[in-house]
Amino acid sequence: MPGPLSPDMPTRALRAAALAFAALAAGAAAALLAEAATQDGLHGWDVVRTVLIFATTAWLAWGAAGAFAGLAPRRRRAAPVPLVMPHPPTVVLVPVCNEDPVATFARIAAMDGSIRAAGLTVDIAVLSDTQDPAAAQRERDAFARLLAETGGAGRLFYRRRTDNRGRKAGNIEEFIRTSGGAYRFAVILDADSLMEGETIRQMIARMQADPRLGLLQTLPKVIAARSLFGRAMQFSAAFHAPVFARGLARMQGATGPFWGHNAIVRVRAFAESCGLPALSGPPPFGGHILSHDYVEAALLARAGWKVELDETIEGSYEEGPDNILAHARRDRRWCQGNLQHARLLTAPGLAPWSRFVFFQGIFAYLASLLWAGFLVASIAATVTAPPPDYFPEPYQLFPVFPSDRTKEIITLAIGIVGLLVLPKFSILGSAALSGRARGFGGRARAAGSVMVEILLSSVLAPLMLAYQSRAVLQVLSGRDGGWPANQRGEGRLSLRASLGAGFWILALGALSLAAVKAVAPALTVWLLPVCLPMLAAPLLIWATSHPLGGGLFTTPDETDPAPVIRAFHAWHARWTAPAQETVAFDAAA
Repeated sequence: MPGPLSPDMPTRALRAAALAFAALAAGAAAALLAEAATQDGLHGWDVVRTVLIFATTAWLAWGAAGAFAGLAPRRRRAAPVPLVMPHPPTVVLVPVCNEDPVATFARIAAMDGSIRAAGLTVDIAVLSDTQDPAAAQRERDAFARLLAETGGAGRLFYRRRTDNRGRKAGNIEEFIRTSGGAYRFAVILDADSLMEGETIRQMIARMQADPRLGLLQTLPKVIAARSLFGRAMQFSAAFHAPVFARGLARMQGATGPFWGHNAIVRVRAFAESCGLPALSGPPPFGGHILSHDYVEAALLARAGWKVELDETIEGSYEEGPDNILAHARRDRRWCQGNLQHARLLTAPGLAPWSRFVFFQGIFAYLASLLWAGFLVASIAATVTAPPPDYFPEPYQLFPVFPSDRTKEIITLAIGIVGLLVLPKFSILGSAALSGRARGFGGRARAAGSVMVEILLSSVLAPLMLAYQSRAVLQVLSGRDGGWPANQRGEGRLSLRASLGAGFWILALGALSLAAVKAVAPALTVWLLPVCLPMLAAPLLIWATSHPLGGGLFTTPDETDPAPVIRAFHAWHARWTAPAQETVAFDAAA
């Protein structure tokens, strides 16, 4: 089992070690496949398969290397940086577009109270891109109530622009251009973000102490998930993500990531460095930059500012999609935005690591097509040049390979699966030894949750591959996906809606299985792990959207919610309660 890489290893050495690990794993996988193929003569499709297995295995190994880099705990935690008062002028920016105004302003009310309790004087600005007049009126009504009940006049602001050019990035850019001179720092959130006042205090202190720090990114924890799909993602984000993020922070160093929210920026650095012109040509590769956050991080680094990720900062939260369809819609936009970065790979002056980050983001989506291509090439190789002693007769249920080939193919399969699951088991072992598993219901419950999450993600992997492959093909064919509005709180789906959304995957799985049975029947059993979930796609979409009870996927923020989360729920319950209950609530308070 690979051990954790040293936390004290310099950034460049750590990058080199991770790249070497990915190259070695990919080379070993390609060599095993080539060895199996050449025993009966090398054919053209065997070359294609070898190239594809090299590329896809390198991608898996790179992800595993990130986890191993993050497994080693920090040997020395830096002492908290004290905030020098009076602190620099700071604003919290909350861009919104067609959001639920009650939930949005309830979050702002909770954060406003937490900020004041932390002894800060921070403004909060809601930047609306909502175009529907009726929805905009509901926002204004909710804001008026927020001001009245918090006494927030002079520190809480609402601005709605009628021209939403540039979408979220353009919204923030306009604020910085027109009002940024009043502030030194800006905390950028999403409409579903929550952040403790003490967290904002810590972030301001970090920016204050390091004049070269242009952006500090936190690792937001996912909260409020209810469905099986959402709670599995929430658990994974709480249990696995801190380790992956620690590895990412160590490898990226001062050229870190920006995820577009739950981060603090130095306004002057952002204003000087991060103007985003529209790309030439029509969408999907031209027009406004969709995945603007990674570009803004690269531009800050190009200008000499430090961009850092600190996964140890607590009190940063967001919500996630609660079903597969909501996730796929959001992923479609990310796919187009990441592929759009191909236009920026040769932009002048960028740090080499920023270019590599762009390449990573592009390959994250191309990998789905490469895996699909590997399956197609394997079928084609069997049809065009089937080794006589390789596959059994069609009526046999399980192929029996010669011993040498059995060894190679099983080794290859175990290696690929190991790159996916070994990091998660390593994180589980580390959590059990360190005591971190207690926050997830104890060692046994945490282990059960990890096992179920691995099983669920394996079953859903063919569906995710189908959605991502379709998204990539749409972008490459010139189809613009736009910027669809987020469907916050969208959870349970009807069976009819799930059938309509997943029927094309079911049909694709059925056609693939029928075609393989007709042209290469010996491969049928090997494709069942891919095709069976595709055949069950509508049922899986429907079932995973339903609420999940019990103790599975327990997270610390469920058993002991942070004060700002409790405050948000209180404000939201108050504002959604019938009028008579609100009057009783006020009297009791």
